Amino acid sequence: TVTKEQLEYTTAPQWKPMLYAVAFLHSVVQERRKFGPLGWNIPYEFNQADFTATVQFVQNHLDDMDPKKGVSWSTVCYMIGEVQYGGRVTDDFDKILLNTKAKVWFRDAMFGKSFCFYKGYVIPECNTLEQYQAYIETLPLSDTPEVFGLHPNADVSYQSKVAREALETILNVQPKDSGGGSGETRESVVYRQADEMLQKLPPDFVPHEVKARIQKYGALAPMNIFLKQEIDRMQRVIGTVRICLQDLKLAIDGTIIMNENLRDALDNMYDARIPNSWLKGSWESSTLGFWFTELLERTAQFTVWIFQARPKVFWMTGFFNPQGFLTAMRQEVTRAHKGWALDSVVLFNEVTKNFKEDITTAPNEGVYVHGLFLDGASWDRKNAKLAEQAPKVLFVPLPVIHMFAVNNASPGGKIKDPNLYMCPIYKKPRRTDLTFITSVFLRSTQQPEHWIMRAVALLCDIK
Repeated sequence: TVTKEQLEYTTAPQWKPMLYAVAFLHSVVQERRKFGPLGWNIPYEFNQADFTATVQFVQNHLDDMDPKKGVSWSTVCYMIGEVQYGGRVTDDFDKILLNTKAKVWFRDAMFGKSFCFYKGYVIPECNTLEQYQAYIETLPLSDTPEVFGLHPNADVSYQSKVAREALETILNVQPKDSGGGSGETRESVVYRQADEMLQKLPPDFVPHEVKARIQKYGALAPMNIFLKQEIDRMQRVIGTVRICLQDLKLAIDGTIIMNENLRDALDNMYDARIPNSWLKGSWESSTLGFWFTELLERTAQFTVWIFQARPKVFWMTGFFNPQGFLTAMRQEVTRAHKGWALDSVVLFNEVTKNFKEDITTAPNEGVYVHGLFLDGASWDRKNAKLAEQAPKVLFVPLPVIHMFAVNNASPGGKIKDPNLYMCPIYKKPRRTDLTFITSVFLRSTQQPEHWIMRAVALLCDIK
């Protein structure tokens, strides 16, 4: 809320435009929350105190300003992006977004007649509170996501999120009693499901066979150490699922007691959700069907790698620890170059024009990675650069990425192109530090700020 006294605080020509811009920024940071991970990775509780503190800072800054030098924009942007609003922000990419908003909006251009936050959203030239209120009344009642820097498709994501939450609530309040009448009971449905899953469940990885293959490949090679760790974890998941399904069948038959874990498995399987005991050591997914399919696909990748040959293209989504995979690749590249130190070797990448089916040979150095999806942007395959999304197309598969390592210590080691957008990769649509893997550089004809405002990211899994 802005009072008449605040509006008339000073006669400095910069005051009213800056006050309006702070109020607009305050609205945007709050409204972006409804778009979920596209708005903010973490939904922060921005409030009136942040707005008041920022207005107070702008007042003090204008009071102390040297009229000849004008506003110190670097100071204003730092205070907004790092202290007043930025003080609440804990995620690195949210901090980048907030600083970008401050940098794009708070500059000398904001005092010009051509400046606008978005088409039709300008800083009005008003003198009284009533005039400002009259201008605000002329703005659209429902704002397009583009006002907040997002693509119009963000509205589709928002509507889907609202519908999904409503359906989940309905599902949660459904009664959990056994079915009555002539229909199939919950127990018989789950029994049949457990039977089908046991038939499809892949065989266990035999420890001595895995160890023998690892020894043959080279037990101390970084990639083989990584493979051994992944197979050990995968085996624990397969073992947990097998024992749970076998016990669940026995419990439904009445041979053993239905304990808390088995009851949880029965309820979740009937609702097509993943039992909690399975989730503990595995991965998240939207439904049990998707989760089980992923289990089969992950196991297939490890089986081919350990018993046949190292894959030419890796499906990074299928790893428990994708960061470990990229670190192992960095170690591999470092050992191949005499005089390179791991501390100075950094990841770099090149997006190819091929999909998995087109790749016939592995790269000379580094790895090919497939199965990533762009969220918030599209991909121009012909020119190998970022492009705007097509209407209602939320996710776009990215061609195979060649991930490799360069020596940052050597001259020209790190290529810094101002039009490269540093795009974060997340394991799941929920973007947090726990699902963050690494960042890759994507080419673009637009400035990186455009894609930062669009919240463009790569996702390993879109389900």
